[in-house]
Amino acid sequence: MSLHVLDAMARGGFEEVVALHDRASGLRAFLAIHDTSVGPAFGGLRRWQYLDEDHALRDCLRLSRSMTHKCALAGLPAGGGKMVLLDHPELDRPAAYRFVGRTVERLAGRFYTGPDVGTGPRELAWVTRETGFATDPGDDGPGDLAGATAEGVFAGIATGLRHLYGEEDWSRRTILVQGLGGVGERLARRLLDQGAHVLGAEIDPERVKRIQGRLDLEIVDPTQVFDRECDVFAPCAMGGILHDLTIKRLRARMVAGAANNVLARMEHGDQLHARDVLYIPDIAITSGALILGALFHLRGDRQPPVEIERRIGTAVSEILTLAARENLSTARVALREAERRIGKRRESFGPPLLTT
Repeated sequence: MSLHVLDAMARGGFEEVVALHDRASGLRAFLAIHDTSVGPAFGGLRRWQYLDEDHALRDCLRLSRSMTHKCALAGLPAGGGKMVLLDHPELDRPAAYRFVGRTVERLAGRFYTGPDVGTGPRELAWVTRETGFATDPGDDGPGDLAGATAEGVFAGIATGLRHLYGEEDWSRRTILVQGLGGVGERLARRLLDQGAHVLGAEIDPERVKRIQGRLDLEIVDPTQVFDRECDVFAPCAMGGILHDLTIKRLRARMVAGAANNVLARMEHGDQLHARDVLYIPDIAITSGALILGALFHLRGDRQPPVEIERRIGTAVSEILTLAARENLSTARVALREAERRIGKRRESFGPPLLTT
């Protein structure tokens, strides 16, 4: 079913949605700016082979709104945005990303962008040739964004373990990390350093070989991740993986990872709650890179890991406390709290910021 854009914008409180096309590079993309009521919008560049443009636009809107939720829960003076690029074999990537950079530059600071799925240091270098409103992948940038995300996820897991067991006690914990990319590998390393028993799942066999040469972890079949008993299931790949079928198979006490939009629908958060599986909401736990990047651009300083862990640990703890007190799913409590804070911001600061 096709998406009615203006209706979707009204329902979700979006400010602006732009369709982009560049004949020279073959670029087709969407940009969604959800909220600039207290500061610029932040969001990465996702390049993916979408089924069609309707799926791409839905993903763009969902991710953009999620970024505003992350900003609100992390206490950042910023809002959410996102750009998705429809990947295809004929796409001239260097030219496409430079076009993206020029597009971001025209927004004059209303939207800051950075890495996401399909967009790494090489692609960002093409973007930053054209704009200063993108994360510099070199020494002049905010630092290790993947590492910041991993630090935030680690803080969320630690907070969740204390909530479940009264202590972290890493040596007694088994944690399954699904997806051993930049964030997943860093998270696995941090957990191993704490003495946890770490299981890893990865669909790329070449990456598995590299990881096994660097980390002492147990590799499990990616198709069996929901069937392995563990304390924590940490999804660090794509979203939408927890749904009716996978939740029935899940044998973890807690779900806490770096993937965005882990739940296929909000109702799946209720199912986890009914099964007594603690879910650490992605909008609270995955904002490490956002915190690092936003405060670097807004204040010009690099945040130490302890500040990222403090902000995320505090947000997760507040959500878990409220959810336990009200006997509600953590997913619903996190969304409610984020929307409440966004509403207060909009009341206090009036209309959105205008491009200068």
